[in-house]
Amino acid sequence: MKTVIKYSLLLLILIISSCSNFLEQEPQTALTEEQVFSELDNIEPLVLGLYTSWRNTRKDRGGFVFLLGTDEVQQGAYQVLTDASQAGLDRYNGFLSPSNNALAEQWDSRWPVIAAAARVISSLQFNEQDPNRKNILLGEASFIRAALTFEMVQYWGDVPIIDVDRFDELGTARQPQEAVYSYIIQDLEHAIAYLPITQSDKRRATKGAAEALLGKVYLYAPEESGVRDYGKALEHFEAVVNSGVYSLVANYADLWSPAYPNTNESLYEFQFNNVWPDNNQCQWQTGSRAVALVDQYAYFGGYDLLVPTPYCYADRSAGGIWEAGDLRRSESIRYDFTYRGVPTPLQPGWGGDELDPHVKKYEDPRTDGTLSFWNSGKNIFYLRYADVLLCYAEVLNELGRTAEAVNIVNTTVRQRAWGGNLPPEAHWQGGMSQAEFRTNILDERMRELCFEGLRRMDLNRTGMLTTHVPARNRWAQQSNTIQSYHRYYPIPLQEIRQNEDISENDQNPGYANQ
Repeated sequence: MKTVIKYSLLLLILIISSCSNFLEQEPQTALTEEQVFSELDNIEPLVLGLYTSWRNTRKDRGGFVFLLGTDEVQQGAYQVLTDASQAGLDRYNGFLSPSNNALAEQWDSRWPVIAAAARVISSLQFNEQDPNRKNILLGEASFIRAALTFEMVQYWGDVPIIDVDRFDELGTARQPQEAVYSYIIQDLEHAIAYLPITQSDKRRATKGAAEALLGKVYLYAPEESGVRDYGKALEHFEAVVNSGVYSLVANYADLWSPAYPNTNESLYEFQFNNVWPDNNQCQWQTGSRAVALVDQYAYFGGYDLLVPTPYCYADRSAGGIWEAGDLRRSESIRYDFTYRGVPTPLQPGWGGDELDPHVKKYEDPRTDGTLSFWNSGKNIFYLRYADVLLCYAEVLNELGRTAEAVNIVNTTVRQRAWGGNLPPEAHWQGGMSQAEFRTNILDERMRELCFEGLRRMDLNRTGMLTTHVPARNRWAQQSNTIQSYHRYYPIPLQEIRQNEDISENDQNPGYANQ
């Protein structure tokens, strides 16, 4: 990683080559690194390249690795039977180790983007060209660095801080979480100050997205980091709520229709389509293997990388989360595998869960009959207003304002979940205790936000990973080996071998001798 973070010319060429507008400029090969970063006309396509590189971390299998090993999703049986290393992400056994390639790929895919964003930030700080344009670009690069660093610190704990101007001092060594979060907060404060309220180019971030993410940073930071602050989280969530820019779409189903991208509920979503290289291949991982065998052009086919746990797909009467009349259930999860009037047969020897309920949110009906489900390309949410409202209610509860929190949940996300008319039996009661609210909001977040990549963070910040996962995840239950240290992933072995600033002694606790 260290050679990447030193901003090698190769990395710059790779990022710049993704920006066709930049390549059209002359002379293409005569630009030095100093020249590249001295002109806003050169920096802007680099920033757009950062957005593309960040988006690409969400494509295909890589977009779902962090969802595995929760009480929300687990790997399909065939995946577990055929890939022991990957299965370790659900089993929490010896294969969840520093040599786990699935995790190493996620580690490796994010640092080049963080490093390039840091280089842009450094170059812009003293740039005097067109201050408004400069500041927007600075806000965008800061937002991207913050978003990706937030992922890294949430999943790996202490991680490097990539700061060009302090590189000789910090290098690529792991830094304490408090220091890492300080950088994230600083970046997001810059993004809030500089980003516009709206952007016509939907690839690009806005002030509201930065406000929401900073609110989540203050909510999600571990208590031991000293950064968690419900009052500051409330301040930033209220800024989004009171901005008047965002609202829930009336029909929950519209969120998952490719006909309605970038609604007023979206604070930020990754832009995809059905044409390579802008397709995302997500359906390939979430659909049914049995359906794929019947017809490769069936839009809900796939290969069972992740399937909902019974807790996530079952009704309350069967030990799950779903209440009668909640419309989100049928929009989030596929229960019927009849294709063109013919029930899909179950194939022997694959594990038997290929026709159990599957993830529905990433299905792309535009591919049906003409394109393989590999070409799925619906946009993918990063931040949406329903998440903000639930986080807002959560911090109100933590601040002792539980009745207000209950009212927000009832009148927004739950009201929509019943088509705008929440029946009396589905109302949360105003007399709910603070502890009851904590339990209920965690289930409500699963109902509203399942498969959107938030569950592992939610379980970690509430201390429920080792409680809920072995009780609800089939593979974790079988292994019964999950430990408290599993809240963080192991630092990849290849990183330790190649990064002179990280040694075996710097490994996360619990993984040192694996």
